[in-house]
This record gives sequence, structure tokens and C-alpha cells, in this order.
Amino acid sequence: MVAILEVVNKYVAYLRTSTRKQLLGLDAQKEIINKFINERPGSKIIKSFTEQESGFKDDRKQLVLAINFANENNARLLISTMDRLTRKASFYLQLQEQGVKFTMCDMPEADETVVGIMAIL
Repeated sequence: MVAILEVVNKYVAYLRTSTRKQLLGLDAQKEIINKFINERPGSKIIKSFTEQESGFKDDRKQLVLAINFANENNARLLISTMDRLTRKASFYLQLQEQGVKFTMCDMPEADETVVGIMAIL
């Protein structure tokens, strides 16, 4: 008998590097994200978005697409580590105000409010 596992946690992965030199960093981000998903039965990546942009920029095309896709599919944005989403505390607070739901693989227990506070500190 084969057990069918219901997907209960949908995620949209967002991976970012700042420079061409960091492109190898994508593999490390993928590994962290895959480990996170594999450790949580019922979790699934429904789509991934990748871009090469500065973490100081707010207007990143792939990030906007990832957020919109997550919202449209009742999923959470999944980022390997805090610094891969942004380098600006104000951006975390902006996402919080917009109601963007996200999870950091390195701090999965931290909700959007806790991440915003940590970004300020």
C-alpha cells in the first residue's frame, strides 16, 4: 500500500545573488531550501524565482513576481537566509505592512514581526 502525502505547506522559493561571482551561492541556497522542505513532510516548493540583484534594491522584478505568485497560490515565500531577501530593515517592515508571508530557512520559527525586529537590531 502506498501512502499519499497531502501537501499542506506550499512555498515559493526566492534565491538571490548580488554578483556573478556569487552565482555558485545559488547552489548553497538551493541546498538550504531543499533541506528545509525535506525535513517537513507535507511541504512543497510550487515555484522558484532567481535573480542577480543587489539586496539594497527594493524594485527587484523576480522578487515582485515571487511575492505575487505566492499570494495568488496561498503560499509562503521561502528564503534560505535573512540576507538573501534584503539588506535593508525598512524593506522587511514594508513587506510586513503589505502582509507578505515569508519564512527564512535559518530561522523558521521567526514570524514576519520577529524578523522585522531582528532586521532593525
